[in-house]
Amino acid sequence: MGHLEASALAYRRSDGRTLFTDVSFRVAGADVVALVGDNGVGKTTLLRILGGELRPERGAVHTQGGLAVMPQFIGSVRDERTVRDLLLEVAPPALRTAAAELDAVELALMDTDDEPTQLRYAEALSAWGEAGGYQVEVLWDTVTVAALGVPFDRARFREVRTLSGGEQKRLVLEALLRGPEQVLLLDEPDNYLDVPGKRWLEGRLAETAKAVLLISHDRQLLASAATHVVTLEGGTGWVHGGGFGGWHQARRARAERMAELRRRWDDKHEQLKELVRSLQRAATMSDEMTSRYRAAQTRLRKFEEEGAPPLPPREQQVKPRLRGGRTAVRAITCERLELAGLMAPFDLEVFFGDRVCVLGSNGSGKSHFLRLLDGGAEVPHTGRYRLGSRVLPGLFAQTHQHPEWAGRSLLDILGRGEGTRQGMERGAATAALSRYGLAAAAEQRFELLSGGQQARFQVLLLELSGATLLLLDEPTDNLDLVSAEALQAALEEFTGTVLAVTHDRWFAESFDRYLLFAADGRVTEVDAPVWTEGRVARSR
Repeated sequence: MGHLEASALAYRRSDGRTLFTDVSFRVAGADVVALVGDNGVGKTTLLRILGGELRPERGAVHTQGGLAVMPQFIGSVRDERTVRDLLLEVAPPALRTAAAELDAVELALMDTDDEPTQLRYAEALSAWGEAGGYQVEVLWDTVTVAALGVPFDRARFREVRTLSGGEQKRLVLEALLRGPEQVLLLDEPDNYLDVPGKRWLEGRLAETAKAVLLISHDRQLLASAATHVVTLEGGTGWVHGGGFGGWHQARRARAERMAELRRRWDDKHEQLKELVRSLQRAATMSDEMTSRYRAAQTRLRKFEEEGAPPLPPREQQVKPRLRGGRTAVRAITCERLELAGLMAPFDLEVFFGDRVCVLGSNGSGKSHFLRLLDGGAEVPHTGRYRLGSRVLPGLFAQTHQHPEWAGRSLLDILGRGEGTRQGMERGAATAALSRYGLAAAAEQRFELLSGGQQARFQVLLLELSGATLLLLDEPTDNLDLVSAEALQAALEEFTGTVLAVTHDRWFAESFDRYLLFAADGRVTEVDAPVWTEGRVARSR
């Protein structure tokens, strides 16, 4: 069986900020270890260190049995790579190198079909075989059939951007879980999966003999799959040896122990300082007390040099202020609306103040529907839709793809303004970022933020835009527990209308209307969240 060991890992960012120190844990075969912590605390950075992409400041990583990594973001709607390229991205380095040479020489043969190029081609084919290329193509055939329903020969040249986010994740997960590597590092593997997909993942994690370390914010998946929990907080890491169900209690107990140890240290520190002060006064009146005074000084110095025990980690504070505003009673009206090739025509009325949860499997058109309501002229459709007066849409994008923000800091984005959002002076922008726990990241470029930080920043921009119709596409996917609960509370206070696509089972329960995009193309309203095609839902 494979395993992974992390020993006393420490990492400091290029800006000098220490992310964590002395992180140690072990992931054995058949373990599913969840790595949890607030957004921006360094979870993805730690995974990149474990995967060999980054070097730690101190500490060491040891793996046995082969290592494979799923990054947090594996594709996008603008991705021009093919399915083969995506599968190669999570393949061993030797296989990627052999594939790159084979691709290059095949292109060269199109221009120059001479003997040296043919010899190079023969060598590339040999290197591809030695790297395990032919065996992995057999594996990929099984993978594409399982994930996409077609063999590899038919799927290999399909562009990644034509796949839904869930299809991209399912494809990579199938490859890693079926592959030979015995240690898997999975960064947000459940993001973009629909609920049947999440349940599939929970089942596969429960039965795998591989050593798995994963980052996830899906509370149901963590409760179902995690055998241990590693928590990154307060600049260090600690291990809970049980499942996620007992993690909250273990975290509270740890904080209470830390607070008690610090209180005792502070009390002892005050006692020693008071002893030094009293002996100092006594030494001025008696030479006999001088030696006792010096001994007390030495004792105090050694006590302080040993250092105080750490304080309990501070709870993250995230305080959205989604205000909105009054609009027409009919916020959204759809008449025989059909998104080309995705669904049958449907009618819908959404009223001011409604909280509508949009459900359905991946690829059923949910995200396209939200983009259309946001004014997405590129979304092909027939029929009609219209927004009521004073209805101002604001879209939270599932993929966080914002090329217009690339290379720009958060302060710069807030300072310049955009669309209906006015620019802000530096002090006000910093205060707004602070409410979202982003003050420390104010000078960072957007694309360098963690997925959760990007998500919180998008919610902040929705707040500042003055939107009265929130179109939220999987808003809790990358949010830590504190941020997800803060967003949920803010939506309850929001004056306006909310449409949210989600596969978060906890989040969905807070809505009062449910719109189902079924696999057969029908769009109907149902009484409660519908997570499987097999469940019969009563239409209203």
